[in-house]
Amino acid sequence: MRHLIPGLLAAALALAGAARAQEGGLFKLETADDSRGWDAVGKLIMGKHGFCTGALIGPQLVLTAAHCLYDKTTGVQMRPEEIEFQAGFRNGRAVAYRTVSRAVTHPDYRFGTEDKLDRVMDDVALLELSQPIRLPSLAPFETGATPVEGDAVGVVSYAQYREEAPSIQEACEVLAGQPQALILTCNVDFGSSGAPVFSIENGVARIVSVISAKAEVDGQKVAVAVPLAEPLATLRAVLEEGRSLPSGAAKDVTMISGGNGLGAKFVQP
Repeated sequence: MRHLIPGLLAAALALAGAARAQEGGLFKLETADDSRGWDAVGKLIMGKHGFCTGALIGPQLVLTAAHCLYDKTTGVQMRPEEIEFQAGFRNGRAVAYRTVSRAVTHPDYRFGTEDKLDRVMDDVALLELSQPIRLPSLAPFETGATPVEGDAVGVVSYAQYREEAPSIQEACEVLAGQPQALILTCNVDFGSSGAPVFSIENGVARIVSVISAKAEVDGQKVAVAVPLAEPLATLRAVLEEGRSLPSGAAKDVTMISGGNGLGAKFVQP
């Protein structure tokens, strides 16, 4: 996979100029009208370690990025009870608040202090909430098939300097994609980790990927996302079987880094 990802980035770089002219900007969802249909995206408060973005895919299930669950200083996985999901959070209030009773990361995910290209496809997690959320305005999102190169997608996320309300980018594009990772023109930043990537067809928004990192390829900003279908099936199986991963041990490195000769620099959002 390490050889596949640089090739993927090279393809993205070749296509970036054409795609950028078509992408749309961010629109802040500050009012109830703006947020209608998107309140199942929420802010994840990660104890005292910052925040990420997550989305309901079931009344009691939140989808996010695996690396959000780790203390970046110690490499230790956070206890579930340290995490709070704030559904539809905007301007100091959420539509619903829930603590987390269980957190499951992909079995192949490894967290560490040095970044790698190896495991983008494993950077996904499911959070089981302490109680289900059953509100008409918070219908869980369906999931859909992985998009392919050239497909239009959208992202709803929180991020630094826009953490008080979610923002939507309705028009960004898949620059390049393989089973291991997607390269998107979507605008993400720190706090966007775990944000849902949507395809919208016939007025129905389906989550098709999860933001893993932001990146620069020769100075051009892109986003790296996790193709969802296979990792999500694995996570659901782990959750159903009642297995959990050890928490408390620092593990091997998982995320992406530069130095691959392509001028690509990656950081976790």
